[in-house]
Amino acid sequence: MRRLTLPLALLLVTGCGYNTIQRYDEQANSAKQNIEVQLQRRADLIPNLVNTVKGYAAHEEAVFTQVTNARAGLVGAVQKGDPVEMANANNELTTALGRLMVVVEAYPNLKADQQFTGLRDELTGTENRIAVARTDYNNAVQTYNTYIRTLPQSLTAKVTGAKPREYFEVTTPGARTAPTVDFSKPK
Repeated sequence: MRRLTLPLALLLVTGCGYNTIQRYDEQANSAKQNIEVQLQRRADLIPNLVNTVKGYAAHEEAVFTQVTNARAGLVGAVQKGDPVEMANANNELTTALGRLMVVVEAYPNLKADQQFTGLRDELTGTENRIAVARTDYNNAVQTYNTYIRTLPQSLTAKVTGAKPREYFEVTTPGARTAPTVDFSKPK
């Protein structure tokens, strides 16, 4: 009986997708790492952007503080590596940057400044890279999660302890609604 158990166990492990589970898990890890790289790149651009705007709008300290705090939150979330925390911190930074861009609108000379324009363009490019990396990660997670939930791979997943992965999605209240920007001056 024992002689049949080991070959049967090996057949089940190899025939039930163990290697594919590992491959899909690594693809999801790699995709998550790409998000982390782009979020870190974004966080690294923020101090230069803030310093450029500070030169023109020194009295907007509350906005600068919000951006700085949101950036710190993003860096901390990237270091933790939790997709939900990264998504929420990224949303907080997006909101703070929106407020910073409202300040920029009040300073036409700043909008024409080459350093600011270059930083803004780099930030826009990074935002696009983040969107692509987030999509790639969520696709990898979907493939992995689907695979470990289907038979016979679900049996292998249960035996090996493979758990579903979390998607990169924002869970903070109000994150799914677009911010309202009002450039009218108070009377």
